[in-house]
Amino acid sequence: MNKLKIPAVPSIRRLPSYMYIIRQAEAEGQEFISGTVIAEELHLEAIQVRKDLAITGIIGKPKKGYPIKALIDAIENFLGWNTVRKAIIVGAGSLGTALAGYQEFKSHGLSIVAAFDSDPGKIGKTIHDVPVFSIDFIAEKIKELNPVIALLTLPSSEAQAVADNIVKAGIDVFWNFTNVKIKVPPHVLVEKEDLTSGYAMLGVMMNTRDAQ
Repeated sequence: MNKLKIPAVPSIRRLPSYMYIIRQAEAEGQEFISGTVIAEELHLEAIQVRKDLAITGIIGKPKKGYPIKALIDAIENFLGWNTVRKAIIVGAGSLGTALAGYQEFKSHGLSIVAAFDSDPGKIGKTIHDVPVFSIDFIAEKIKELNPVIALLTLPSSEAQAVADNIVKAGIDVFWNFTNVKIKVPPHVLVEKEDLTSGYAMLGVMMNTRDAQ
């Protein structure tokens, strides 16, 4: 997998949470928001918020904070949310169906144009208005629809073989929700989403709280 040098990964992961607070302030008619307000809402240090926002190139004004509209534009531009990117879901099971119905993707520029599965009972139907096609025709549909991202939600045992076919068909960006680490050429980007790790962290937090 290609090892890109991504700056400030923890900061990037915090930016969507900041955006939620900033959008709330915008809805309330505010023109400026301070790093301190964002920090207090999320139980963070204000200096951390300011450092995180600095990676977007935005500069706040003394005693006023950040102009909200400019701040939203800066974050969306940095995260690539102001560019519409077409994606496919490979695996139309429970997780794939849930992702297809997640409306926040649309507001962040991710447009899911198709889903694929090997189950005859799902092929030809739709999940949240997303058409489901046979995985046997995934190469043809990729050429037809021109997606740039593949979300992998299929059984882990099938992930590598399917990923190989998808790369051959022209997609070089994967959001991998399976339990396996797929092997891809150096130019291909992969973000592995490990839901089990998230739950593991939550479990430790609960155990720690209960022991106190």
